[in-house]
Amino acid sequence: MDDALHKVRPHGPAVGPGGCAACWRGTGTSPLAVRACRRTPAVVKAGRPGATHTRQQRRSRGFTLLEVLVALAVTALALGAGLRAAGVLTDNAQRLGDVLAAQWCADNQLAEMRLQRVFPGAGDSSFECEQLGRRYNGKLVTRSTPNPNFRRVDADMADADGRPLLRLTAVMGRP
Repeated sequence: MDDALHKVRPHGPAVGPGGCAACWRGTGTSPLAVRACRRTPAVVKAGRPGATHTRQQRRSRGFTLLEVLVALAVTALALGAGLRAAGVLTDNAQRLGDVLAAQWCADNQLAEMRLQRVFPGAGDSSFECEQLGRRYNGKLVTRSTPNPNFRRVDADMADADGRPLLRLTAVMGRP
């Protein structure tokens, strides 16, 4: 070893550059009143405070491979759950947009029936509608009610693939 860069200094009661701060155990009265360190002399770089200790002490300052792997596993699980939640939110937002557009279609059909001022006959009829660039299939189901002056009209809406989205019901009176 080059003596200009390194010097060997035994651990002792002195605390500071070259002393063993990790081993310092004070009595509580003053920094100078310490017990002597039981470690062997340490190699101290010139101009740098602190001392290097044994290999076992250096290992205790870091994480083991097992600890790092457990932390990575926990992080991966948390990220996986977050991605799944983000996917569910995206699907729900898409479904909400589809239901809203289908409701506009059903409202338009029922409003058109009211504006025609014709008492609807009992039966079924189909219609198609386009809202927000998407196509929707609808079915109007007209049924009689206990009062002969009213008809119940259900507008069943489905997307282009035939998946049901909503049912909107209205009661139409005789004009």
